[in-house]
Amino acid sequence: MGKAFVIDIAKCSGCYSCQTACKDEHCGNDWSPYAKPQPDIGQFWLHLKDDVQGSIPKVKVTYTPQLCNHCREPKCLPACPNGAIYRREDGFVLINPEKCVGCGACAKACPYGAIYGNKELGISQKCTGCAHLLDNGYKLPRCVENCPTDAIVFGEEEELKDLIRGAQVREPETGCRPRVYYRNVPGKFIAGLVYDPVEKEVIIGARCIAVTGGKIIETVTDEFGDFLFKDLAVGKYDVTIFADGYDEYYNFGIDLENSVNLGDIPMTPKTVTPEDIEAEERKKLIKTEGGNAANLF
Repeated sequence: MGKAFVIDIAKCSGCYSCQTACKDEHCGNDWSPYAKPQPDIGQFWLHLKDDVQGSIPKVKVTYTPQLCNHCREPKCLPACPNGAIYRREDGFVLINPEKCVGCGACAKACPYGAIYGNKELGISQKCTGCAHLLDNGYKLPRCVENCPTDAIVFGEEEELKDLIRGAQVREPETGCRPRVYYRNVPGKFIAGLVYDPVEKEVIIGARCIAVTGGKIIETVTDEFGDFLFKDLAVGKYDVTIFADGYDEYYNFGIDLENSVNLGDIPMTPKTVTPEDIEAEERKKLIKTEGGNAANLF
């Protein structure tokens, strides 16, 4: 079935060791016929993308190593007018630097932005999966070998099937069928803090409800008054917060294209009327053992 990469976002610490290793292996080194030297600047055959969600103080940062997906149905291959791009039996998609004329058609066709133009050499370049190493006895590409947290795993796709099960690929709608899989891809979140503006105290145990497309998600505020709806899909959400003794809080139509921190949310204490007090007293009497509810009317 060919080679594959499995990347666990939850394990990636953003140390940039993978990106650095790729640079170290390919900058200044001519690995023809696999690839000509990668320029010192301007190209990242493996790029560590950081994604910052939310706002201070509720911020979540995740890191995603991105490289050529070595697709089963690569858009770049048929786009090349000179037959410079080919797919090997092990699944790697490579650009032959001797045939490439640097027209850039492959870069335009790639939906992942994984192909770079080298103006000095007049060719297009990208990740090779370190095929030059693997063909000469090495077991792992440099990015995998250099990862201190084992966030990047490489091997035969059949042997990695347990890790691949449930994993995602980037932009599956392209139909490219990538061989780079991602585990634990985080969803969006809605967060906030609930407090009493009169007492200047956080409210613990407030009931928080988010609704989207008929789906209901519930949580409660913790001992710090914080609540968090995590791993949400992109979409629009209605949030309601209930707390005993307070008016309900409503926030409708939250557009969750990116994660949202609703900030500090003041809850308005309910105004207690004589009628409210009387109603509460009636409830207490009804619940009292031996109480005669009929006497209340």
